[in-house]
Amino acid sequence: MTESRVRELVALGLPGYSVRQVVPLGAGLDNVAYEVNGELVVRIAREPGAVRREAALLEVLGEVSTLPVPAPVFVLPEHDCIAYRKLLGTPLIEVPPNRRSAWAAAVGAELGSFLSALHASDPDLWTDVAGVDDEPLAGWRDEAAELYADVAERLAPGQHRGVEDFLRAPLPDPAQTLVFSHNDLGIEHVLVAKSTGSVSGIIDWSDAAVCDPARDLGLILRDLGTTGFEAALERYPAGDDLRDRAWFYARCSLLEDLQFGLKTGRATYRDKSLIALGELFAPD
Repeated sequence: MTESRVRELVALGLPGYSVRQVVPLGAGLDNVAYEVNGELVVRIAREPGAVRREAALLEVLGEVSTLPVPAPVFVLPEHDCIAYRKLLGTPLIEVPPNRRSAWAAAVGAELGSFLSALHASDPDLWTDVAGVDDEPLAGWRDEAAELYADVAERLAPGQHRGVEDFLRAPLPDPAQTLVFSHNDLGIEHVLVAKSTGSVSGIIDWSDAAVCDPARDLGLILRDLGTTGFEAALERYPAGDDLRDRAWFYARCSLLEDLQFGLKTGRATYRDKSLIALGELFAPD
């Protein structure tokens, strides 16, 4: 994908709109994204048909979410392209760790209310716009074991026992009910106001699905620690079974982010994972 191609797509979607600047935002497994004129986000999906589903999902989501979410400006399914106005705020992963820690309880509470509303929504709303992600917990643990094998040599000697104890432990009970959720609510997808830490938006809904309600709560625990997690649970009607699975997902996904950070050289992912290791994998 080139800058000229982005200009062509914007001309198709917004005839007459003047493109002054195109800035790459990054490329992931699901899409390539660009910022146009500092006000539009243009994303090109790698999977054919994905943008049509995402646009339909965002339309429904706008009626349910308690926090700002992207609203499509144009959709070009034949070009696998979607664009929306850039939401205000900074991805929380880009905030210095000490400030992120100071904001953990407040952000966790906002995210807990947000997830409570999403998870309580009518399941019929999502039938045609979101798939089901119900991977067995054993699959998560098997993948976590493979990720640990990749990163083990980068851990300090005292950090191995906690991870290995987790990988040998019994699995938590599976979810009895699935709900619609973001399904990838890491702090890279949480926008905040730089001055206050107030949540200003939730982005990247490409993985949204009907899934285990503990999944996104686990990511809050992974990225905001027990302080943010407990604040989220105060706004969310959680039982002990959900708490156990949230810890399980937090630990599995920490290994995933650590391996990603080490493999790609993305220091923000590596560093936040190394910080969280001590809290999430403290040996019994």
